[in-house]
Amino acid sequence: MTAIFITATGTDIGKTFIAAGLLQHWYAAGLQPEALKPVATGFDPATAATSDPGVLLSALGRPVTTAEIDRVAPWRFRAPLSPDMAAAQENRAINFVELLAFSGRAVAEAKGPLLIEGIGGVMVPLDDSHTVLDWIEALNIPVILVAGSYLGSLSHTLTSLDALAHRRLVVKALIINETAGSTVPLADTAATLGRFAGSTSIVTLPRSAAARVAHTAFARIAALL
Repeated sequence: MTAIFITATGTDIGKTFIAAGLLQHWYAAGLQPEALKPVATGFDPATAATSDPGVLLSALGRPVTTAEIDRVAPWRFRAPLSPDMAAAQENRAINFVELLAFSGRAVAEAKGPLLIEGIGGVMVPLDDSHTVLDWIEALNIPVILVAGSYLGSLSHTLTSLDALAHRRLVVKALIINETAGSTVPLADTAATLGRFAGSTSIVTLPRSAAARVAHTAFARIAALL
């Protein structure tokens, strides 16, 4: 495994949390992990340390400086909207060709595991004619799909899996990150998805997981990649 794309069924599902956990696992194992969050919205320089790019940099043991953030997240926008909308508010646009070139260079140059974190869900628009799914397809690298356990997640998750399958993309792991306050049991969500997810490996991550349990979960995820 050289590079993997981490996406989700929607926004605020836990992509960055999962990505940071994997990076810390690899770092502790003596590997040389790298991470990119090429597109970030809702970005405020005043709170860069707690932003998605900042969290990834911290997981890599790197300082959260403007130069480092430029390196991992060159397309940053202030509005907490989809990338196309956030860019339009700043009279900007994401150049899809440049995004692919940036991502592709990182894949080609990676010396250890590389995580490319997407934005929002699988079908989030990047510009007038491209979605995150188009981005993943163009890179043609394996995928981690992060889902929640909220009511409605079953449909969102199976729709995302179907969309990825239609592009012939390989989903290495489906991670169900327990949704806070959900009325749907995590185990029931996993069991139902398991009946429809075919051979895709499913890993559950309870919200109340102790450090030892979380460490075991990230080790299992890493083993699947």
